[in-house]
Amino acid sequence: MKARVLIRPKAGILDPQGEAVQRALPALGFEGVANVHVGRMVELTVEDASQIEPMCQKLLANPLVEDYEIVLDT
Repeated sequence: MKARVLIRPKAGILDPQGEAVQRALPALGFEGVANVHVGRMVELTVEDASQIEPMCQKLLANPLVEDYEIVLDT
């Protein structure tokens, strides 16, 4: 089974990459952009989808400062 794990900084956690992108966009002519957050996506294929949650808890995400969302491709 194919899956995607979308990982983002938790609300209230500093996001220096998001801030840098937000500052750069107006310089490139893009106005009216706010609350930019940069995350990452991990794509994987697993035989047992129940393994994904423990993978996130132990390795893929840092649960102290990041939220994650598991999206299964059916």
